[in-house]
Amino acid sequence: MEDGGLDASRHALHEHHEIDELLDDLSVRNKKQAGWIATAKTLSFKVRHHLKEEEAKFFQLAGRLLSATKKQQLAREYTREIVRMRRHYAAEYETVAIAAASGLVTPATRAADKPATRGNARTGARLRGMSEPCRTR
Repeated sequence: MEDGGLDASRHALHEHHEIDELLDDLSVRNKKQAGWIATAKTLSFKVRHHLKEEEAKFFQLAGRLLSATKKQQLAREYTREIVRMRRHYAAEYETVAIAAASGLVTPATRAADKPATRGNARTGARLRGMSEPCRTR
């Protein structure tokens, strides 16, 4: 929030606020409503736009304004937070495993996560929640 980065910080915070509002909209709406898909697409566009802008502008500016000590401190905080989030979501959804030492993510090895092998239409249909495979030809 130094003078040289004040406008960029305000802009980034504004975009974060917009994204938070869209996430709130998506969490309360019935996903079958037409507006839900439009909101999801808007969110996707805004997140991609924001990430491009952060990488191209905001982080470049921050790199010039922050001291080396501050950059290292922020990097440590980011690493701790990303590992915490990965562990949280791995436990909640059981879709990934987290390496204890590094915090790196690896896919879960549960059998249900594996796709059906080619030619096994009944297994594929069962994984998709269907009783029988559908003919596509």
